[in-house]
Amino acid sequence: MYEAEEIYPDKKDQFIEEFKDKILYERKADITGMCIKLLTDNHTFKDMWEDNFKHMLEYIRPHGRIFALNNGKELKVFYEPISKTCFIFNSKYYGYVKSLALAVAGDFLEEYYSIHSRYSVHGAAIDYNGNGVSLIAPSGTGKTTHSYGLLLLKNTKLIADDWYYTQILGDSVVARASEKNCYIRKDIASIYPEFQKIIKNVEFDTRQRAVIDISWVIGKTRTKDETTMKKVIFLKRDDEKELYYEMNWKEALDYLLKNDFCNPHQLVKNERKTRIRKEFFKSYFKLVDLYMVNTKTPPKETQENIRKIVTS
Repeated sequence: MYEAEEIYPDKKDQFIEEFKDKILYERKADITGMCIKLLTDNHTFKDMWEDNFKHMLEYIRPHGRIFALNNGKELKVFYEPISKTCFIFNSKYYGYVKSLALAVAGDFLEEYYSIHSRYSVHGAAIDYNGNGVSLIAPSGTGKTTHSYGLLLLKNTKLIADDWYYTQILGDSVVARASEKNCYIRKDIASIYPEFQKIIKNVEFDTRQRAVIDISWVIGKTRTKDETTMKKVIFLKRDDEKELYYEMNWKEALDYLLKNDFCNPHQLVKNERKTRIRKEFFKSYFKLVDLYMVNTKTPPKETQENIRKIVTS
């Protein structure tokens, strides 16, 4: 995992001047209305970016930029927050590139204050019978596994499997999709055989992941761009006996803070940013039902517990 180093505009300008001749590909993504531009010398990153995100028209000015380049040294990430410019050097892993793009978009939204401000959430969002359900969890507790499990439940639709953007409108929280296609793990087919038919026809990267159109498995009508959130389910894995239970907003916010907002890709972390994020999640959690699920049981049993909450 990388650590992002914050830099000043002069250092950003220096990097651009130093590496501008290495850039072979430039592509713009539409991330919930924001234009994030990729500049790279990596053909695979370019192809995966095109499959991953919706295309933004070329004449739209970028709200943020990702320079993904190789200079023959170690993995490094730098971020200049004024212009929302991120540099990732010497990465072989597309997952970092796409996560940084989503993080830059999230940072832009936090700074773009309006009456109906929007914020990013590092979590999955699924629509069940017209009601939104989110899974939020620290890494390694099963968020991805159980998100895909829910998609095999009748009357569910995918909004986002990893990261979504919200807007609080009155007493409603609207969640919007961030990606066109999913960056899926190869081993998901070992848990849910339904995914085997797409796994066998896809070329995976060095981390055994690939960008895939999930509608090949769940159906063309089983994805949508937005939903209104009604439930948030947190996941944890520990020795506590109770496997799932309801929470209040204070408990939910405390859990989120203890786990660094369940987001390892925050580019700027300081007292002001923490305050902004706390206020957003406080407002969010006061408007939805909140639950905790312990994923210490086998995936099938845990999935059954999650489905009980979703369908109740």
